Amino acid sequence: MDVSGVPEAPPLMVKLKPIEATPETFKEFGQVIGASPDGEEFGPQDALLDLSRGIPRFYIMHLKDRPLKFAAITHHASVTQCLGSIGGRIWYLGVAKPSILDSDEIKGDAGMNVVKSSCGHFYVPPAVEDVRIFRISGPKFLKLNRGTWHAGPLFKADTMDFYNLELSNTNVVDHTKHDFRKENGALILIDD
Repeated sequence: MDVSGVPEAPPLMVKLKPIEATPETFKEFGQVIGASPDGEEFGPQDALLDLSRGIPRFYIMHLKDRPLKFAAITHHASVTQCLGSIGGRIWYLGVAKPSILDSDEIKGDAGMNVVKSSCGHFYVPPAVEDVRIFRISGPKFLKLNRGTWHAGPLFKADTMDFYNLELSNTNVVDHTKHDFRKENGALILIDD
C-alpha cells in the first residue's frame, strides 16, 4: 500500500529477449572487447576509456542473488565503465542509450522531460521501450559509454564475480538512478 492507504497497482511486466553482445549489436551503448594476441598494438579493438575525472578503480565485485529482472536503471555521467565476468560465465545487462544533456540542449526545449540529477547534470529519463537486454558470454567484457543507462550484471547462478573499472568515487558522486516501477509502473523481465 502507498501512504494514502490505497493499494499500489501491480507493475506492468515487460518481457524482453536478450541479444548476444557483439561489437555490432552493442555499438550504441559502448564496446564489446574480446581477447587480443599479446603484443598487438592499440587500435579500435581496444576499449576507448574516459577516466580523466578522478582516480581509476579496478576491482573484483562479488555479487549474489541477481535474478533476471529489474525495476531500476543507472548511469554515470563522468566516466566510462568496464564490466566482465571472471571466467567468461554468461551474464546479462539491461541498457538504454545515454541521455545526458548539455546546457545548450535544454534551453528552449520545453517538450522534453528534462530532469536535473542530484549529481548536477541534466538528462532525459529512459523510456521502458528503449531498454535492450544483452547476453554476454565467453572471454569478453563490456565498456559502457559515458552516460549509458545500465541494470546489472544479472545472472542465473547464485553468485558470480565480475571485474569492474570505474572511478574510485563513482558510486558516491556519479550515480543517477531511474526507477521504472515508481515512474513508469513497470518491471523488466529477461526472457531467456
